[in-house]
Amino acid sequence: MSLESLRNDLPEYAKDQKLNLGTLSTEPSLTQQQRAGTFVASAIASRNPRVMRAIVAEFGPQLSSEALNAAKAAASVMGMNNIYYRFAHLVGGDYMTMPAKLRMNVIGKPGVEKVDFELWSLAVSAINGCGMCMESHEKIVLHGGLSKEQVQAAVRIASVVHATAVTMNAEEALAA
Repeated sequence: MSLESLRNDLPEYAKDQKLNLGTLSTEPSLTQQQRAGTFVASAIASRNPRVMRAIVAEFGPQLSSEALNAAKAAASVMGMNNIYYRFAHLVGGDYMTMPAKLRMNVIGKPGVEKVDFELWSLAVSAINGCGMCMESHEKIVLHGGLSKEQVQAAVRIASVVHATAVTMNAEEALAA
């Protein structure tokens, strides 16, 4: 399955996602690695097997094996961190000062440039709705030399990939 076949399988009411997927697949403000990794991490975070397969088939070959692994790792570790830190942030109190006691070694050694891994983590955090994580990762990528336009591009990719997954989930559920 390719991105084009995924786009073609979207229903007419999701025409905006079709168009946005096409436009964002060549987003010029991001490097090929940043763009492809953002698509992969976002697809995994969006939790639809069909979307994951199509996105990884399309963008996986654009990444080195280390970068593909790092994009997957960003989705994985943020799946954990976004829940924990969203809880600590929303509940507040002592939880904000308590050590998380969760292993996050991949963040220190992701296998790719730190700014790219942080960008992918930001995209996943946007999908998962963790404000504390979004703020933290945005600060790191801006400090690492990326622009607000690049941050916006990554979040635009995350939002469209997620909307595509929501649509595919709905269509699959309604067809059953």
